[in-house]
Amino acid sequence: MAKGELVPDETVIRIIAERYDQPDAMNGAVFDGFPRTIAQAQALDTMLAERGRKIDLVLELKVDDAVLLSRVEARIKAGGILRSDDTPETLAHRLAVYYKNTAPLIDYYRQQGKLKTVDGMAPVEAVTAEIAAILDGVPA
Repeated sequence: MAKGELVPDETVIRIIAERYDQPDAMNGAVFDGFPRTIAQAQALDTMLAERGRKIDLVLELKVDDAVLLSRVEARIKAGGILRSDDTPETLAHRLAVYYKNTAPLIDYYRQQGKLKTVDGMAPVEAVTAEIAAILDGVPA
């Protein structure tokens, strides 16, 4: 993970399944940054179907790659590297991994009618309000 690589699918799915079966997830869960591959999404769909559940909604926060890079550089200038993996080189690698492995999920969930896209470049308050409005429309 520190190198920007993805954790093997089998490991991630096992961890997600174990966590999802805990009592505090009985009414559902929010997955942040998961799934990251089509294989993980399909395994998640299977795992949820075995439990009589499904994905209701997928949020995509759309951001500009150049802005992400400038944010990393600004954090470094403001006080050094905050995390060992918070470097322009690691970000570039993560973006390459994202476009290769994760970006295909956009079409995967769009085709299922589950994808909602939010402009992640908007002010924090606007992004928060848009996400809240989307979540308000999701059945409990």
